[in-house]
Amino acid sequence: MNFFQGKNILIISVQFFNYEHIISKELIRLGATVDLFDERPSNSFYSKAIIRLKKSLYQRRIDQHFLKILNKIKNKQYDYFLLIKGEATPVFFLEHLKKNHPKIQFVYYTYDSFKNNPNGLENLRFFDRKFTFDHLDARIYNLGFRPLFFANEYANINENTTDYQYDLSFIGTAHSDRYYISQNIASWCKNVGLNMFNFYFSPSKILFNIKKIADKNFLMFDRKKISFDSLTHTEIITLYQKSKAILDINHPGQNGLTMRTFETLGAGRKLITTNPDVQRYPFYDPKNIFIIDRKNPQLNIEFFNGEFNSIEKDIYFAMSLTGWLKELFVQETSIWEFKS
Repeated sequence: MNFFQGKNILIISVQFFNYEHIISKELIRLGATVDLFDERPSNSFYSKAIIRLKKSLYQRRIDQHFLKILNKIKNKQYDYFLLIKGEATPVFFLEHLKKNHPKIQFVYYTYDSFKNNPNGLENLRFFDRKFTFDHLDARIYNLGFRPLFFANEYANINENTTDYQYDLSFIGTAHSDRYYISQNIASWCKNVGLNMFNFYFSPSKILFNIKKIADKNFLMFDRKKISFDSLTHTEIITLYQKSKAILDINHPGQNGLTMRTFETLGAGRKLITTNPDVQRYPFYDPKNIFIIDRKNPQLNIEFFNGEFNSIEKDIYFAMSLTGWLKELFVQETSIWEFKS
């Protein structure tokens, strides 16, 4: 992986559960020099909402934010610019980078579907390499199809399996039908003598209270079970170590596989998921992955009894963060052809 040695890389990314810092640290470990900036001027509930719903009302604040970034990097020269998600980056910023860094390569990646984040479509024309985790968007917008990844710490779990405290665990942001599905599965686990752990996170008390009123999926949500502080990566890794299987409930508006999918399999843990598309990926193994119907979730106790089957080495590497970075910046071939 000597490709990154000595490379200067600029990253602009939204905050997403500290993954932007994990990506930056891995590039540095591989020999690159990295400057990382938040794409949003603020990460308040108001700021996130207005950027997504009516960005033009916030444009002045966004422009000021990116002018500050330009001032901070005015004496730098970059080999690569990586933009992750791209919901707020203004055209003038991209034009300035192109003009003042003549050898720079623009790389784009999104872990969100464009129907949820149409802002990301505005600047695709500027990018030399562009990827999405959504196989449908890849086909519609002629982008590279590249799923997400697992960080190195999850591979360490795979190598150091301990006794399990939980048969099944769920960790996730409270949205859509996640509470209904996970609570149904928790009841099933209790009935068959399995131990399940659930953790629900909401980024905002305001947002949660609005959903309690306006979203039918939240009417039965027990307030005592919601946390407004997310788990740290260290806490999540500890929970994975204690869990035999992980429950993944994808957003019904997204087609791509979640980060949870890759972390689970990277950690050598069994996966229970609501996303039927997972069977079209090269790592799919019914002994490791159990697909449930989100409208009528049914499990099989036999799935918990079997051992985890090891994933082929080349596929496992492609699933890793290092494999993800290699494909975004260098690689011209991919294992991620979506099976019909």
